[in-house]
Amino acid sequence: QVQLVESGGGLVQPGGSLRLSCAASGSILSPNTMGWYRQAPEKQRELVALMTNTDSTNYSDSVKGRFTISRDNAKKTVYLQMNSLKPEDTAVYYCKLVNGIYRYDYWGQGTQVTVSS
Repeated sequence: QVQLVESGGGLVQPGGSLRLSCAASGSILSPNTMGWYRQAPEKQRELVALMTNTDSTNYSDSVKGRFTISRDNAKKTVYLQMNSLKPEDTAVYYCKLVNGIYRYDYWGQGTQVTVSS
């Protein structure tokens, strides 16, 4: 059974940076995609960034140029480097894995990111 555990959230001032990590346990199949979604209060969950096992990436327009997704396949970990954070980036950030040719979905428990002065 695959499990995802996020870490790295917290409180940061506008313009600051945070780095989120998501470590997977269990069997990671190919192909796969790992990435990040976020959900702000009273809003729908939205895509932030995704990265395939062949290093293709996809970013939300709202974070392009500020956030960078990366992976360490040996550690089964995906990262999200968030720079130039804005109050509107405040949300619970969720890690997602789409695993194998049958595209099984797995989600982490979420980590809170709050951008406020």
